[in-house]
Amino acid sequence: MSARPGPPEPVPPPSTSVPGPESAPEPGQGSASAFLAACRREQPTHTPVWFMRQAGRSLPEYRRLREGVPMLESCARPEMVVEITMQPVRRHGVDAAILYSDIVVPLKAIGIDLDIVPGTGPVVAAPVRRSADVAALRPLTADDVTYVTDAVSGLRGELGGIPLIGFAGAPFTLASYLVEGGPSRDHVRTKALMRAEPELWHDLLGRLATIAGEFLRLQVQAGASAVQLFDSWAGTLSAADYARYCQPHSAAVLAAVADLGVPRIHFGVGTGELLAAMGEAGADVVGVDWRVPLDQATLRVGPGRALQGNLDPAVTMAPWDAIDEAVRDVLRQGKAAPGHVFNLGHGVLPGTDPGVLTRIVELVHEVTAGPLPASPAG
Repeated sequence: MSARPGPPEPVPPPSTSVPGPESAPEPGQGSASAFLAACRREQPTHTPVWFMRQAGRSLPEYRRLREGVPMLESCARPEMVVEITMQPVRRHGVDAAILYSDIVVPLKAIGIDLDIVPGTGPVVAAPVRRSADVAALRPLTADDVTYVTDAVSGLRGELGGIPLIGFAGAPFTLASYLVEGGPSRDHVRTKALMRAEPELWHDLLGRLATIAGEFLRLQVQAGASAVQLFDSWAGTLSAADYARYCQPHSAAVLAAVADLGVPRIHFGVGTGELLAAMGEAGADVVGVDWRVPLDQATLRVGPGRALQGNLDPAVTMAPWDAIDEAVRDVLRQGKAAPGHVFNLGHGVLPGTDPGVLTRIVELVHEVTAGPLPASPAG
């Protein structure tokens, strides 16, 4: 296959409202969902809350279930995926579930030789750095990930009216793992390829956008109520490089599910300078990490998009009085946005006390069910 000559045409910004399904709500897509209402910038009964990485490592029941089972194998067992996805819903009373999976699952599914090494992360046996490597990346098909769609279908009955969030890794982040061969602090090889061989770079990201877009579509078609695009490493780019080398491909992923009528969340780490461009990529909700207050973030993102975030995950390790104050601060700042989904500014840390997460959910629900009071600190 020939290399793509350049990035795809930018996708127009989203409309001022997120279309809903034409038919009656399916299980997991109930109109009473506070999460979906907030994503659509409607008036939820309370501020909804869920936590990135809520399904997993902070829960003792998860650790017991996963004992002796490698990460990618656990993602390929539908019954295990259903159970792990449900665990935080039962324990914490969150307003949305997120599918237990990993952003490299579709890469593994198309034949990339990779593994998730404990303590390291995804490791690729043969990094993708040449045109022949890129040309070998084939599209994802439904038959490649039946274990994922089976799990999503199973969760529809378990969750009832609680929405399920499907997700995928953004092209830049996936490319970084493929080019570097694993996690990287400086992304030297990735940025060098991006600059030295832009035609090859856009071919690589175009293929990854097609894979990620199809992965999201399959999850929604199986029953997911919303999707989130994770761009874990986009924060290593300048705003100019993001706009030129990254954003058009993320826009292509989000555009791939635009016709399905589900909210699209776009989240990155260290992306405070990229928030406007991330929103313009087609997100209905922009996830914000803990570095930028939500009242400032909504000015950067601009009108017509809800925000998600953004309690610092490390704050959950503090005494409860400090957590209480920080949660209330986030809620007050979030009122500046046209819609707010409470979350952490990144994933739940492994050592987090699950009881603290439950108390945060209860606090958010209690505080936002009525007028928002001042914090204890005044």
